[in-house]
Amino acid sequence: MEFNIELQNRVQEIEKILKQYLPQEVGFQKTVVEAMEYSLMAGGKRLRPLLIWESYRLFGGKNKTEIEPFMAAMEMIHTYSLVHDDLPAMDDDMYRRGRKTTHVVYGEAMGILAGDGLLNYGFEVASQAFLDVTTLKKATQAFMVLARKAGIYGMIGGQAVDVENCDRPMEKDKLDFIYQLKTGALIEASMMIGAIMADCTDAQLKKAEEIGKKIGLAFQIQDDILDVIGDEAEIGKPLHSDEKNHKTTYVTIFGIEKAKSLVEQLSTEALDALHTCPQENVFLEALIQYLIYRKK
Repeated sequence: MEFNIELQNRVQEIEKILKQYLPQEVGFQKTVVEAMEYSLMAGGKRLRPLLIWESYRLFGGKNKTEIEPFMAAMEMIHTYSLVHDDLPAMDDDMYRRGRKTTHVVYGEAMGILAGDGLLNYGFEVASQAFLDVTTLKKATQAFMVLARKAGIYGMIGGQAVDVENCDRPMEKDKLDFIYQLKTGALIEASMMIGAIMADCTDAQLKKAEEIGKKIGLAFQIQDDILDVIGDEAEIGKPLHSDEKNHKTTYVTIFGIEKAKSLVEQLSTEALDALHTCPQENVFLEALIQYLIYRKK
């Protein structure tokens, strides 16, 4: 398997799914819809819908159409968090994925509304999974995971603690809490939703969550590293954003080399957990390894 070709093909497929679920730019509210599309279709790794897809395959799922509403919804909810993250009241970033952030293009008020729109519309899209009565029970469970991991016990909760502590030094346990919720929660949800929709067992669902947790923490630590030593042109946003916003990171606590070793350790643990699953997923294994050495 040529991983880069497979990755490109899967990302292109996800792009098609996203376009399929986008709202139409009609009516007097079309500006906010345009801003939503600007944000959503700006590119990116599409990691979270990828993980839904690959977790679904890992646990024996065969009919990809039944997970497509969740794949689209997940990326919409993730994108809303980025739009709000970039706002002047948060990180005040001017560039994301190599182009101007949503609030810079459309204004701060419309940027807020575009984020709100993506969050709400994401759940509207996810609810389409309820229309098939044969999958209603597992779709309901998946929807509940999505709602919880995106909310105050997940991403929003982590973001709130992050905001409260951005100007003060933090201990590792609080930083881990922020990372697990702010970044890890949607990655955990992605692994869990794919497993649920594939009719996994309770034990397999816990395994999916465990893998997602390891991937999420490794992914965020790698972000910390790239913010210091990355290539701004490759990353598509300014470097040293964490330093500018006075944030404690794994790099500020442990230094670059220790942070790198922790990324490798967590990724190895995720792979070890993956190898205990009932089916092999060579692409997912390669994806986890790719995340360790990514440069953007």
